[in-house]
Amino acid sequence: MTKYSYKSLEDYLQSHRLDVDGLLDDGWGAPFPVKGRLIDVAILFCDLRSFSDRSKDLSPIETLILANNFFAWISAEGFKDRPCIVDKYIGDEIMVIFSEEFGSNDPVVDAADAARWIVERDALAFCPRIGIDAGEVVIGYVGTPLKYDCSVYGTPVTIAQRCCQVKDAQGSIVIPAKTWGSRKVEDVLTKGKIKTPDGEDFERPFLWSVTQPREVTFKHDSKIEIVELTQRSKLGGVVHLPSQSVEDRARQGFELLKKEGSYHPSRYDFEAIPESLKKIFQKP
Repeated sequence: MTKYSYKSLEDYLQSHRLDVDGLLDDGWGAPFPVKGRLIDVAILFCDLRSFSDRSKDLSPIETLILANNFFAWISAEGFKDRPCIVDKYIGDEIMVIFSEEFGSNDPVVDAADAARWIVERDALAFCPRIGIDAGEVVIGYVGTPLKYDCSVYGTPVTIAQRCCQVKDAQGSIVIPAKTWGSRKVEDVLTKGKIKTPDGEDFERPFLWSVTQPREVTFKHDSKIEIVELTQRSKLGGVVHLPSQSVEDRARQGFELLKKEGSYHPSRYDFEAIPESLKKIFQKP
């Protein structure tokens, strides 16, 4: 059966019956809805390593350019045409959901393979950190009638995010050992191919391995065994660095916006003016 390509979690919820659809009281007379559907998923969290340090010398608009450059690159390299839905963006972090309901045969495999291509095609040296976990969650409406959204709740969400934040990670992709199970990395990650000038395809060298399980401590002293997918040294030990940093790209992008006229601050007379714009609005 062909799976429908859902554009959002709300799109998915509106297409299915809910497992819970009720109303509760906050204890002071204000009602709030509880509406959602249980689903088995793999959760992938990915963030930009050292985002605070990288953005500390950038203007707010340059920081916005940096974040969106990261999200545009990561989506193109990892999530295009894959059975997943982007749940949300949190600062410099992205949260993505894989599920059989979205067309995946094995959500953990699809999440790990997406993560692999993100890491392997990191031409701009974003050096992303990635955490993955899987299990049962609830996709539900969250918020109030004034402002609501759809999101995912459950232990796998917490674990995936904390795997993403392991500070002494040996590899770029961290997964609980229980979730990884007995999988072999060469069976999980798809083999890459290279096309020669004469049109012949041949398989790229496979550079990935999985570490032995080790125990790490998360917040509140909770402990968990993890494995890490690591990329072995490139052939010949050559490391290709980008010609310019992503910070410089952000600065250059801002200058381009100014040059082409896309940056034109405007305020009504009664509106407050940020300090950085006061010189622009000063009358001669």
